[in-house]
Amino acid sequence: MKRSRRNFLRDTACGLTAAAVVNSLDRLSLVNAMVQQQNSVDIASDYKALVCVFLSGGSDCNNMVVDINQFSSYSTVRGNDSTAPNLGLTQSVLLPISPVGGSYGLHPNLSPEANNAGATPGLLKPWNDGKLALLFNYGSLLQPTTKVQYQSNVNGAFRPYQLFSHSDQVAQQMTSISNRTGQTGWGGRVADNTGSLNGVTVLPMNVSVAGTNLFETGVTSRQLAIGTGTLQTVLNLNWSGPASATPFNNGSAYRQLLGFDTNTALVKGASDTMNQALTADTTLNQPDPTFLAFPSTGVLNTSISNQLRQVAKLIILRNSLGMHRQIFFCSVGGFDTHTNETSANPIVPNGAGGQGNLLTQFSQATRAFYDEMVAQGISDSVTLFTLSDFGRTFQASGSGAGTVGSDHAWGSHGFIMGGAVQGGRVYGTYPTLALNGPDDDGGNRGRWIPTTSIDQYGATLARWYGLDPNLLTTVFPNLSKFPTQNIGFLG
Repeated sequence: MKRSRRNFLRDTACGLTAAAVVNSLDRLSLVNAMVQQQNSVDIASDYKALVCVFLSGGSDCNNMVVDINQFSSYSTVRGNDSTAPNLGLTQSVLLPISPVGGSYGLHPNLSPEANNAGATPGLLKPWNDGKLALLFNYGSLLQPTTKVQYQSNVNGAFRPYQLFSHSDQVAQQMTSISNRTGQTGWGGRVADNTGSLNGVTVLPMNVSVAGTNLFETGVTSRQLAIGTGTLQTVLNLNWSGPASATPFNNGSAYRQLLGFDTNTALVKGASDTMNQALTADTTLNQPDPTFLAFPSTGVLNTSISNQLRQVAKLIILRNSLGMHRQIFFCSVGGFDTHTNETSANPIVPNGAGGQGNLLTQFSQATRAFYDEMVAQGISDSVTLFTLSDFGRTFQASGSGAGTVGSDHAWGSHGFIMGGAVQGGRVYGTYPTLALNGPDDDGGNRGRWIPTTSIDQYGATLARWYGLDPNLLTTVFPNLSKFPTQNIGFLG
């Protein structure tokens, strides 16, 4: 869809941070657009946030969720191979769930409390409450692809660029560009095209608690990378002039100057930006907000739990910061489980092998975050979702109890959680668990050809977030090649 110059300027101005706008005040047209936007009805009257949790390294979807109706096939490959002990799970340890049309088992450490009394809880309750959904076998695709089409790859139309490579598949998950190296992320492009929903704010729409990332990189919007400490470190304004004129005191000479000549667009833009910065400085340089449900660091103290604590703080302060839309990025590393993926006792929360231990951290942290959003009365407006490099091979890599793991594959499963999620349901199509079967790419390793694209996944989230449906193919250029643009997991 072709956008008008006014709308482009509007979203561009609102996508910049206040600091960036201050550095561009000589561009009168940009500031004028910014000022017009501050008085515009385009600013959202509600609040919504997307929270991406990236499972870095490629999480083994075959152990995260098992199709009980295919368990004999699962056990044949993962349970009965003497060269690969401790890779498969027994049916008795799986946590049964029964959505319409199927019967599945979750990895036991996706809800550790089910087998360990007193353990910090995981994801079973949100699932049972209808607030957690599963998306089966999604991944990077150029277009809907069958096994025959993948193997023939006529004109290169069916194989994503550099398939099975970590760096390239991470990029494709973050950009939704699967035929080349993408330069901007789909989270960044969503921000580029929804900046007007926020109006002009001091903090950017996109905030990362896991370092700068491609997912939140836009053309005009910027991302803010913060740590997991106190929010008082996020914004620090300093004053070197006379104490009587300090802008940090209401009624000072500096504050009075901010009220002069506001009929001039350039001056008003500068004054409004400074006022917003001062308000944000006051908000952030207070003691961190009080949690109502998130366990203390004495109970839950992992990297991902600390990242999600920081996200929760900013969401709690959303009104004081003037935020209407926010996109957050978090990450859990270590899922590249070529070796030591599981253990002989996978129900032990922190003794379940590489993937099992990480799923403990993931499930407990995301459950704590969800519970906090419920306690704060904001859960309907916050949607958490997962991405990962790719899935892993159904067949083991390596051999021996101490080394066995899995290799790089393709399709994987995603988790979506929040008050607006149509949960307790599964979406997409679970693969046929057969080496060289209809969903295997033909390598005889169990690398599943995705049946849902990252474009469809992202578009469903972006549309709920507030992206104009007419701009979906601007953000997701490949989306038009897929018959379904809304998977339906969000109300």
